Amino acid sequence: MKREFLQNLKVGEQGLPKEIIDAIMEENGKDVQGARAWQEKYNQAVAQHQKELSDITFQSQLDLAILQAKGRSPKAITALLDLEALKKSENRQSDVEEALLTLKKESGYLFESDPTPPPYARGTGAFTGTETKAPATLAGALKERFEKERK
Repeated sequence: MKREFLQNLKVGEQGLPKEIIDAIMEENGKDVQGARAWQEKYNQAVAQHQKELSDITFQSQLDLAILQAKGRSPKAITALLDLEALKKSENRQSDVEEALLTLKKESGYLFESDPTPPPYARGTGAFTGTETKAPATLAGALKERFEKERK
């Protein structure tokens, strides 16, 4: 509210006294200051929530990249990465993948490797003669069991 508005306001033939105008302007100033304080709180809350949302989005992108790279322990892998540099990066996706590849070369034990079948070893799994042959029928199994109990 502007002071000129109150000075031009007339009650009957007379304008408002200066004391009343001052009191109204003081009260209006308190309201304006209160509104500014609420606006500032609102702006701070919005900024804080935007930062939290950005952090959550980054963390989920990082976790997904670690899973795709077949990481064994996301916490251990995350601890070894420079998160601040990755957050500030222009091209996060490729920089995260590059950092994971570098870490995979340096600390391969943190990642699962592609399983390769062992080479064929001739003669493994052959019958050594110490194993007994299992009976082929139920009657044979029962007969074998009763023979063991008699001995």
